Amino acid sequence: MDSGTHFIMGIGIGGLAMIDPVVAASPAVSTAVLIGTIAGSEAPDLDSLLRFRGNAVYIRNHRGLSHSIPAIAIWTVLITGVLQLFYRGSLPWLHVGGWVLLSVVIHVLTDLFNAYGTQAMRPFNDKWISWNVIHIFDPIIFTTHLVAILLWATGAARPQIVFPLLYLFLAVYFVWRTLSSRSLLKRLPVLDPLPFEPSRYFLFPTISLNQWHIVKKIGDGSFMIGKLMNEKVAWLDHVECSSHPAVERSKHDPSVRSFLYLTKFACAETVEHDWGYEVRWADVRYLHRKQFPFVAVLLMNKQFETVGSYVGWQSTDRLSKRLKMNSY
Repeated sequence: MDSGTHFIMGIGIGGLAMIDPVVAASPAVSTAVLIGTIAGSEAPDLDSLLRFRGNAVYIRNHRGLSHSIPAIAIWTVLITGVLQLFYRGSLPWLHVGGWVLLSVVIHVLTDLFNAYGTQAMRPFNDKWISWNVIHIFDPIIFTTHLVAILLWATGAARPQIVFPLLYLFLAVYFVWRTLSSRSLLKRLPVLDPLPFEPSRYFLFPTISLNQWHIVKKIGDGSFMIGKLMNEKVAWLDHVECSSHPAVERSKHDPSVRSFLYLTKFACAETVEHDWGYEVRWADVRYLHRKQFPFVAVLLMNKQFETVGSYVGWQSTDRLSKRLKMNSY
């Protein structure tokens, strides 16, 4: 999920903690738990600081080790320990640590439902797990949390009532979205007005509840990109992947390697110039305003030597400016 949603969920879990009699009985403990749940809900995304080491490092590692099984324990112990130091050891360890642990676990769990995914099973395996059910910003999750927090803050409802109801509703919501996604995915071959054989379908959430992003991988290695809305399929683009020798050579570049490490939905396009080659890898899971904004682009001379590169999220215009700067 996005940082704003994780933050508001941290507050929500702090409100849910009021069902714990030990937390509810002490203003000091409830304040400490609220601080801890907000910190725990944000902590795994501290790997965003890797941006300072470059986009390639950030993309390869974001939602990796910081969202792993050992990291969940480390974040919990670290946050609980800092709170204990601040409160001079007066806090009930198990109660504070338990709610901090829940906030970290929920952060990692909700990220699994996005298209981006996490490496939550490390160190047992480094596979990217993405269940493709919930958009990175879900208006239902954000709005219901906001309403519950306002009811709590204004005294209109007791947190012991409003937050259990909130999370019961969201549990049902996640189950419904999961079942709906699976049902639609099974029916896509029937709904598809342009069937190809063989082909494989993938469904990704959008910010709209009744619209899904579709990727169809065709047997020749190309992709059909479309949308599913009200059980009607509309194809928007057919992306053919280049097999130019420059594409294979580009895979040795660190930026491209980081990009390909993250996604299985990469497709390359090659443009020949007087000075060399431009290889543009795009992640076809993401389509925005007829563009694929998540890209890895490599500029090479005629000898396949790198003269400029970029990996990350960009519009076409900003990307062109960035590449020109890097190629000087």
